[in-house]
This record gives sequence, structure tokens and C-alpha cells, in this order.
Amino acid sequence: MLIRTHRRHGIRAAIAATLVVALTVGAGVAAAAPAKPTIKLGTKDFPEEFILGQLYKQALEAKGYKVQFKKNIGSTEIIKTALYSGKIDMYPEYTGTILSVIFKQAKSPASAQAAYNQAKAKLGAKGFTLFAMTPFSDTDAIAVLKSTASSNGLKTISDLSKLGDKLTISALPEFQTRSAGLLGLKSAYGVTNGTFKPIPQIDPYATLDNGTATAVDVFSTDPQLASGKYTVLTDPKFIFGFQNVAPIVSKKLAAQLGPQGRRIIDAVSAKLTLPAIIAMNKAVSVDKKSDAAVAKAFLKANNLA
Repeated sequence: MLIRTHRRHGIRAAIAATLVVALTVGAGVAAAAPAKPTIKLGTKDFPEEFILGQLYKQALEAKGYKVQFKKNIGSTEIIKTALYSGKIDMYPEYTGTILSVIFKQAKSPASAQAAYNQAKAKLGAKGFTLFAMTPFSDTDAIAVLKSTASSNGLKTISDLSKLGDKLTISALPEFQTRSAGLLGLKSAYGVTNGTFKPIPQIDPYATLDNGTATAVDVFSTDPQLASGKYTVLTDPKFIFGFQNVAPIVSKKLAAQLGPQGRRIIDAVSAKLTLPAIIAMNKAVSVDKKSDAAVAKAFLKANNLA
């Protein structure tokens, strides 16, 4: 009897030991954190996009993510192709531009939130999502010299018709074929006079200053507008829409990032107020500081990296 009892105890001990090992191994497997994804982050082709790209890149890298950074890919039409083909899986875009350029929607939504909701829904059908949008909105705008506005009574975009054949509108080439561009100026405001002169990669304010153009397409967050030298014509029909920034992210990457990765990106976006982006644009475009250095200083000041 003693032998049987000892044997039974021995068997129980062996089973218990096996269970402990199995549970320990299982717990170790369950506790192992999933590998962080490599993020293929792109930007469009102008300084504000470079700053935005650096902000997201550096914030993610500070939390241990690897980022393949592809700066200056091109216009929305070009970077969309890179996104759809998988060459990138994330880039910062403007909500109104998503609707008007990517999805060819002519009518502007009634509010910033409506623009965001519509853009997110349309992207969802293509396998992408939008993370949180920024507080600031950076719309296209039509600017003229203040002296030109004063002498010709220019207040709204429709007033450009007063210039007759003297009107020369300059912008990046893609402006000519966009509803939030030359097509909108014609259909919404009846501006059919004058000529269009594309100015790829040239400072639009310089073309006003040297007389090459009488009106140019600018961004409402440009630091040059604070100089008082230029007048922005009002857009009462909102052809340029609402342009808050929101990172477009593939649904695959969004799932890999999970709530933790999303919080990092959304935390950066939440700090991007209009004064903040104007100050960073000025530091890069006027003071000639590097976009990487400007982004680094901003993230450090806001405890984001």
C-alpha cells in the first residue's frame, strides 16, 4: 500500500510539474508584445507637408517605431498613386483635398466635421482610414498685392473679373484642372478672363512682387500674409472648402499600430493649432531653418518626443 501511495503521489507531482511548465510557457507566449510595424510615411511637395511629415516621423521614432520616410513625393494626384500601390501606407492630407482631388467631389461640405466624415467614409471603401484631424485648417486662397486690390476694388474672388485681360493667375500646374482651382473660379465666380501661368516650385509671392502675375494661389497659413503687403480675396462660396489635416492610414497599418500607435499620431495632430503651424511655417520658409529641426523643437516643447 505504501508503495502504491508513493507512486500515486509521484504521478501527481509529475503531472503538476508538467502543468506548471506548460502554464509558464503559455504565459510567456501570451505576454510577448507584438512586433511594432515599419511605417512607410510619405509627404507631398511643399514645406508645410515636410514639417507635418517630420512631426509624425519623429514622434513615432521616439516611441520605438521604425519609419521609412519618403519626403517630397509630389502633388495629391501623384502621392495618391503611391498610397494606392502600397509604396507608402500613411501620409498627411487635407480633408477638402481628399474630397475634391482624390474623389472629384465638386460640392464642398457645410462644415469641417462634415468634410472629415465624408473623406473618412470614402477612403474606407478604398481600404484606408483617417486618424484625428488637426485644429488648424489650411485652405488655398487667392492673393494679390495690396496695392492691386486697393486700386481695382478687389475684395472677393469674383472681383478678379474687373482686371479684364490684365489678369494673370499663377499657381502650381495641377491648379488648372481642379474644381478647387481654376475650374471653380470659372464656374462659381465667373472668372473667365485673363490667362493662367503655371509656376512649379517657385515662390508665388515672388511672382506678385516682380509683376509676373496679378493673382496667385497661396495657402492661408503662409507666414508671408502677415506682412501686410498682400490681400487675400474672400471665398464666400467656399470653393476651396475646409482643409484640416488628417493622416491617411491604410487599414492594415492602422490595425498593426493599434490604440497605442494611434495615440502617438493623434497626440501630435491635437497640438497643431493655427498659430503653431504658422510659426513653424515661418521658421522653415522665412527663417530658413530645417523642417527636421523645427519639428524636433516643437515635439520637445510639447512633450511628444
